[in-house]
Amino acid sequence: MNFVTPFLAGAAEVKTTPPLGTRINGDFITHYATHIHDDLFAKALVMKSGEETVALVIVDICVMPKEFVDGVKTLIASRTGIAHSHVLIASTHTHAAGSVADVHLGSLDPAYEKMLPGRIAEAVQAALQQLRPARVAFGSVAAPEHLRCRRYTMKPGYMPLNPVTGGTDQVKTNPFGVEAYIDHSVAPTDPELGFLAVQGLDGRWIGILGNYSLHYVGDWENGNISADYFGCFSHRLRERLNAGGEFVGMMSNGTSGDVNIWDFVDGGRYPQAQFEKSKFIGHDLADRLVDSLGSLEWQPEPVLEAIFESIPCEIVKPSAQELENAARMIAGARFETIDCDDEGLKRIYAREQLLLAEMPAIRECPAQAIRIGSGIIGGLAGEFFSETGLYLKTQAGTGSYFTITMANGNAGYVPPRHEMERGGYETWRCRYSCMAPGTEAKIREKLLAMIRTLRA
Repeated sequence: MNFVTPFLAGAAEVKTTPPLGTRINGDFITHYATHIHDDLFAKALVMKSGEETVALVIVDICVMPKEFVDGVKTLIASRTGIAHSHVLIASTHTHAAGSVADVHLGSLDPAYEKMLPGRIAEAVQAALQQLRPARVAFGSVAAPEHLRCRRYTMKPGYMPLNPVTGGTDQVKTNPFGVEAYIDHSVAPTDPELGFLAVQGLDGRWIGILGNYSLHYVGDWENGNISADYFGCFSHRLRERLNAGGEFVGMMSNGTSGDVNIWDFVDGGRYPQAQFEKSKFIGHDLADRLVDSLGSLEWQPEPVLEAIFESIPCEIVKPSAQELENAARMIAGARFETIDCDDEGLKRIYAREQLLLAEMPAIRECPAQAIRIGSGIIGGLAGEFFSETGLYLKTQAGTGSYFTITMANGNAGYVPPRHEMERGGYETWRCRYSCMAPGTEAKIREKLLAMIRTLRA
């Protein structure tokens, strides 16, 4: 008698909302939580087929360093037995969450860093307890309206400052206050809202994992805690599907390092009140996804496979002369009260050069590929541009594919070589943007090879 191994899936979410007073990063300076607008969560989707178990975990947070994520994976493995290579943990990239990383003058919160790992592991454990016979389907809808490449060439009369070199860039990122000088954006965006849908064989929903290449929306005052549009999307899914408490909606961040919805050309097309733009975008994406569900092709017995590799990559450090200049620049600086104007940015980035000089010359950049039936999900540890995601989708050669970024760690910005040559905020050398030219292509090709291995 032949027995078919059932495909099982379960999902769960655990609240990770920090207490008031917790540090928030994602800006040039530290902010502190003064108001909880909506709760944050660690959300886990666990799938099992035979001996293979995969966990996809999305956390409402800005970024998580590799060392932090590695510790969380070790904790998950000790509690569940799921292998490091088969767990993907990614940040949504909301900029209104507790901090576990130092970015510029934004510092980690030690208490939150201590609390969060257990909550993430708890979500995976809870999802395992919810395992039941299931089926999966990949889907896709177009949603180009909410995407803008935030890197612009500017008209004569405005020279974009590079605070590291003291010279000028070819592009300006987020041209606040100088919109009149905008000529055009420099790169395409990825219009696809890709998703993985998971449903019990009894018809009850288990979870949906969306993927969209849009930065956080950020339509709130600093000090608020919010899951941004990622949370609005998830809540709307549950509402539209009339799903029970066992359903978990998740939104992952695609290749959005050069994309946001701060529309500098047509800024009046969205609601202006705080949190209303996040709600509008999150609900619109969820509605489009739900309206497309009738065309899905369900797979009741999908194959599960996963590959993980940590890629050693060189970083670029300042020269001795640059370090000498940086030391002079920060002499007498008042970082406690610094303004993020041109002079303030020069001092912030001077500090970055001195700290960068003390870092190891090699940064480990994780890459991961997970096959779920006819689809593959890639994971990259950093902020990659839409160009990278579009390339991988074109070359993957599989039925469905999308890339989750800020997954399994954070290498910071990893722009394509030609975008590094243009300059702009994402390329200003610092601890968060220090990868050697050509790193994006190296990582991209390695992930593509992993994808093709799973596809074979």
